[in-house]
Amino acid sequence: MAFFLFLVLVAIVLGIVGVVVEGLLYLLFIGVAVFVAALVFLGSWLSRRRTRRGAGR
Repeated sequence: MAFFLFLVLVAIVLGIVGVVVEGLLYLLFIGVAVFVAALVFLGSWLSRRRTRRGAGR
């Protein structure tokens, strides 16, 4: 879970720098890609956690 929060923080920082600094708009797109990767990571983490609970019953 800490890794997810770290990825979200990195995505926010990259997005802000990409918007503020002229000529570094590509950082905004990298930030969006990191955010999407963080959401995929969270989804896989939650699904793995859910299947482990069901297997123990």
